[in-house]
Amino acid sequence: MLGFVNAFKPAGPTSTQFGARLRRFYHDPAGKLAIGHLGTLDPQAAGVLPIALGKATRLLPLIVDRRKGYVCTLVLGRATATGDAFGTTVAERPVPDDAVQRLAGAIPAFIGAVSQVPPMYSAVKSDGKRLYELARAGKTVERTARTITVYALQVLGCEGNVVRLRIACSEGTYVRTLCEDLALACGTVGHMGALLREASGPFVLSESRTLDEIERDPDGALVPPERVIPIPTVVLDGRGATDFRAGRMVPLAQPPADKHVFVRDSTRALVGIGETVGALLAPRKVFL
Repeated sequence: MLGFVNAFKPAGPTSTQFGARLRRFYHDPAGKLAIGHLGTLDPQAAGVLPIALGKATRLLPLIVDRRKGYVCTLVLGRATATGDAFGTTVAERPVPDDAVQRLAGAIPAFIGAVSQVPPMYSAVKSDGKRLYELARAGKTVERTARTITVYALQVLGCEGNVVRLRIACSEGTYVRTLCEDLALACGTVGHMGALLREASGPFVLSESRTLDEIERDPDGALVPPERVIPIPTVVLDGRGATDFRAGRMVPLAQPPADKHVFVRDSTRALVGIGETVGALLAPRKVFL
């Protein structure tokens, strides 16, 4: 098994629970099929959850595009312990009448490189422990700020104290923290309400499939690696494919311009990822 699935995760299950359900559709009764995620989703979040199956998990580092796209709601006037709608209330503050105007004026400062402190309720580790484990134990620790990038931030509408936002950002962005910071810029406190991921790298919402759709057509839901990673393909003859599988360099008559290439044998079976070294092709990932 080697491929990707552009899955639509509903709100509720964790990414791991969702992946375990999906695994059953790919003829692996023992449950040993490797599964990897291109960025997980919190249980309460819905949307695009790209999943690598089998040997495709070894290709995840080659996916260069790690940008994310979200639509969310920002709820003004109430801050929560977790930064989302499921946390206990930790602060309440009146919402200024001109909050939306303040938000519009503050948005330019949130575009580009932004310093962000990971929330306590996150999977970041501190001294070997996940922050959310410490937070559940009532502990708060110092966290190092990270630089993330917000490519676009748009107000889609407003109803009462709830603002709808569309966000395009880099990997590692905490939308909950961004919502809290935006609320402060409006002169109040706030938290993230609903969250929908519209895109994760090359995977987009319009092409995602629900679990029911994947179960009806598992093979049709598989996305080949070439559609995810934009590198060329080199086809080797029998001897060349044998040498490549054995870890030996293979001479190329016409070396491609790209550094990395997919390598297929004469039957068009994917045998690995190669790296061009002059006129030679060096095995970097071999699929036996």
